[in-house]
Amino acid sequence: MKTRYGNAFRLADTKTLTHEQWLKIRQSGIGSSDAAVALGLSRYKSPLSLWLEKTDRRPATDLSDNEAVFWGTTLEPVLAYVYAKRTGLKVRRVNAVLQHAEHPFMLANLDREVLGHADGVGTLEIKTAGYHSAPQWEQGIPLAYQCQVLHQLAVTGHAWADVAVLIAGQDFRIYRVNRDDDKIADLIQREAAFWQHVTEDIQPDPDGSDDAAQALQSLYPQDDSQTLDLSEAPAMNELFNHFLNARQQKEEAEAREAQLKQQLQASLGTASAAVFQEGKISWKKSRDRTMPDMEKLTTHHPEWLQHCSKTVSGTRRFMVQLQRSPS
Repeated sequence: MKTRYGNAFRLADTKTLTHEQWLKIRQSGIGSSDAAVALGLSRYKSPLSLWLEKTDRRPATDLSDNEAVFWGTTLEPVLAYVYAKRTGLKVRRVNAVLQHAEHPFMLANLDREVLGHADGVGTLEIKTAGYHSAPQWEQGIPLAYQCQVLHQLAVTGHAWADVAVLIAGQDFRIYRVNRDDDKIADLIQREAAFWQHVTEDIQPDPDGSDDAAQALQSLYPQDDSQTLDLSEAPAMNELFNHFLNARQQKEEAEAREAQLKQQLQASLGTASAAVFQEGKISWKKSRDRTMPDMEKLTTHHPEWLQHCSKTVSGTRRFMVQLQRSPS
């Protein structure tokens, strides 16, 4: 039974949920970690992948063995303690799945709530970032995490949030996010548009990412040998022409890039690197490496090759064939 929790509803107690119950609730709406994906602002996951999960076409990725997730979860109570120590504020767990009172598809789990601030109760989002992720934090909170926090503020109604991040194991930072009702209204509108794709079972457009390409392979793994005649479909012919134009521009750009790269390599000669006003280039020989001679192995020891081989599932290959102009 749902109970009120400030401006939100307390949908479920996370301490009593089984893993299967938690997955079912997660599938019933957009969580704060889904927000950037639903808006098409994630670097790692496409809206199409999220749609496959929410429509039960594909299970969500199991991150239980992910090292980054493991250390984030392990260090969360430590970083919550450090945050409280450095700010003088009190933090508390919220062992609940929260649901927006007016937009029930919006769900949120909070790392902590923050008490004792003059501006009232806030939320605390705790992150860990590796050395290679440090540049993403130089200009403030990465966009995906901004979406996550705005989503939490939308669900809870709180006026502010802090994001505490430990970078490379020793750089602890705290970023403040104040409530922005205009941004929250835009976020709700765009999330609602995505959720409509889920409730009406309408596939969202692919976004051109590698993740979307994998999602399409998952959604349509087999072909049926049918050939569609779209020659009299204006919209589809326009789409195909746009594709051909984009491919032509890409080929021209890649050819120009290759030419300029070779000119720079010729300028380097035997030098290892060069420095310019806008940056630096290098052209160094890689280390020699030993690799199997497949031709020799096939000729002299085919039984070894057969013993150590495995079958890899095939994928659909996209090819383009242009109509020949009449001579």
